[in-house]
Amino acid sequence: MSDRETQPVERQLPTDEARDLLALVRDIAQREIAPKAAEEEDAGRFPREVFALLSEAGLLGLPYDPEYGGGEQPYEVYLQVLEELAAARLTVGLGVSVHTLASYALATHGTKQQQVEHLPAMLGGGLLGAYCLSEASSGSDAASLRTRAVRDGDDWVLSGTKAWITHGGIADFYTVMARTGADGPRGITAFLVPGDAEGLSAAVPEKKMGLKGSPTAQVHLDGVRVADERRIGEEGQGFGIALSALDSGRLGIAACAIGVAQAALDQAVAYATERRQFGHPIADFQGLRFLLADMATQIEAGRALYLAAARLKDAGRPFAKQAAMAKLHCTDTAMRVTVDAVQVLGGYGYTADFPAERYMREAKVLQIVEGTNQIQRMVIARHLAGPESR
Repeated sequence: MSDRETQPVERQLPTDEARDLLALVRDIAQREIAPKAAEEEDAGRFPREVFALLSEAGLLGLPYDPEYGGGEQPYEVYLQVLEELAAARLTVGLGVSVHTLASYALATHGTKQQQVEHLPAMLGGGLLGAYCLSEASSGSDAASLRTRAVRDGDDWVLSGTKAWITHGGIADFYTVMARTGADGPRGITAFLVPGDAEGLSAAVPEKKMGLKGSPTAQVHLDGVRVADERRIGEEGQGFGIALSALDSGRLGIAACAIGVAQAALDQAVAYATERRQFGHPIADFQGLRFLLADMATQIEAGRALYLAAARLKDAGRPFAKQAAMAKLHCTDTAMRVTVDAVQVLGGYGYTADFPAERYMREAKVLQIVEGTNQIQRMVIARHLAGPESR
């Protein structure tokens, strides 16, 4: 590869504290994450020690209340942290996003007692979370989930199987959506389930096209007993909590997608300025220059879109439509840009000697997780034209 130094992304950050935070994140990413990313992804190794370091540095609870170990950072800043982490290794950026998603229910709908008891360990105590909504037969149609929680005195007994769970089998806590009432969205309740609960187990992780270092597995709940004190929110409120969490989580996926796209662009530019054909660097040829320009423009547009949505959230204004737009546009951009990066590298781009092919494989999953991009289009259209007539 070229010795040409990659230029940091020019960011508009609201405070000096935020600028120092991003500098810290870049340093951790360059020293602790990026150098081992290719080898560990190829081996399917999850970097738990990196998450311990991030927790110690206060990076696993950035958007949450400092009273409980959070960083009290606006989403505008938190998402740019995710972007930097994902550019170094998507397993890490996505993992932080999922952990933040798993902490959301308790941080926003938990009682004061629950928050005092659990949040400090979740946000800064080295714990890792997982978010359990999807099931094998209820992915996009999440309200049809079948995992059930039955009241037994002061406890609840949970039974069922969750699917496609990031950190399944290695998480220290699981935010689980289970049915406590009738069919449909109003019969769902949220629970905080310890990772070592009796009756909780995980299947062998899925064999995936990309993101091999991040375990994705079914999680089985076989008569898992949890105290009512671990119910989050009121009975029947769980689906609303889940959707609210996903609005914020979609912004996390958007930021991760731009991180992957930026990494792919950086590699493409470095390669194009080094590789010579017909006596010139291939970056001299107009067709390739235009391709790089289009890649960079798509990335900047995606970054602006997710930041605009984040600023709405930070201002306490509705942002669900903009979150869906950001998730849709940024993940589609990541797919286009990574495919183009492979093309820039030519035959080398198709080999594992360069990370371009890994970026392309990883980008695909971002169009699927936390609501497929077809679902995002449905969400956006409902905001524009109202619910579909049946």
